[in-house]
Amino acid sequence: DSQREKNHKHLGEANCKEGRIARIMAISKKTIERLSLYKRLVHDLIYQNRSSIFSHELASLAHATPAQVRRDLMLAQIKGSSSKGYDLVELKNGIDAVLLTGSIQKASLAGIGNLGRAILSYFPHRSPSVEITAAFDSDPNKTGRIIHGCRTYHINDMKKVMQEQNITIGIITAPGDAAQSIADTMVAAGVQGILTFAPVPIRVPGSVFTEHLDLTMSLEKLAYFSQQKS
Repeated sequence: DSQREKNHKHLGEANCKEGRIARIMAISKKTIERLSLYKRLVHDLIYQNRSSIFSHELASLAHATPAQVRRDLMLAQIKGSSSKGYDLVELKNGIDAVLLTGSIQKASLAGIGNLGRAILSYFPHRSPSVEITAAFDSDPNKTGRIIHGCRTYHINDMKKVMQEQNITIGIITAPGDAAQSIADTMVAAGVQGILTFAPVPIRVPGSVFTEHLDLTMSLEKLAYFSQQKS
């Protein structure tokens, strides 16, 4: 009986974990982005000694609609009260349950130029679920050092180091002509996601999630639409 109870308990825990994974996988990219924004806003409110918030207040801060906020939080299985709103600590914990994987994922950065250095300087302690543990560059003057707390290596050692450290996320801040070869090496090393700032698109297998942030394109888009309003 004791063994049967243990097996039943383990089965229940496994089903619960599988259910949580399926629920998280069903949440869209845009919803994840909004949840991340809500989390930062909630953190600031807790710091200001606030204890609760209504959906319309959070919507105003996030530039969303109250209905959108409620839908996002329902998907994350976070419940509020019509009379008291959402408890901020419970709200933060509920969002963390979706966004945090339970273990720290290691990331690497390729391209230690001005942008790469800025990210290495800014990122530490910004996310409890991701840590940049290695940076790479082709310039020998930038390798074999510690920059903003991160050890740097030559680009030729990237696959080996990433596999040794079990790095699952890659960040590309290298010039466009090097972006694809870097992405290929990251994929060969086993990454599951790549964030690229390179001014060119990269091709990766469908199993690798990619996020492309082109600063020049964003600025040109802003300049165009700003001019239309002037």
